Amino acid sequence: MISQKARYALRALVALAGADDSLMIAEIAEQQQIPRKFLEQILLDLKHHGIVASRRGRFGGYVLLLRPDQITFGRILRIIDGPIAPLPCLSRIAYRRCSDCKSEATCEIRRVFALVADSARDVLDRITIAQAVAGRLPGTESGGRRKRVAKRA
Repeated sequence: MISQKARYALRALVALAGADDSLMIAEIAEQQQIPRKFLEQILLDLKHHGIVASRRGRFGGYVLLLRPDQITFGRILRIIDGPIAPLPCLSRIAYRRCSDCKSEATCEIRRVFALVADSARDVLDRITIAQAVAGRLPGTESGGRRKRVAKRA
């Protein structure tokens, strides 16, 4: 599960991607229903990672530093929530051996969750903010609904 902070970060990026110009924190907070103080912290994190920039002055606010098609959901989740792994032994950036594991090579639980982690990373590292804004997500019909796959007999 992703954190509320990550959800807010993604919603703020979607708002910025859909804007013609910079947006003030108050505008993003109101439009996306994000608490302003929390949004300030989130945008500061994203600024430190080179995702957004802030402008001062009358026409100030926040803008994307990268094009929306260069910002993946996976990148944002790692910035905000850390590793995308259901088990510490599957993390690519914060690997840690499970304390109760006798052998990673024969761990049945690890094998199953490795499939889950690989699948999730594949999707999150391919889907961009631009695709989300445009509603062009792989495996979905227009409108964002998942396509039904015929069940095999």
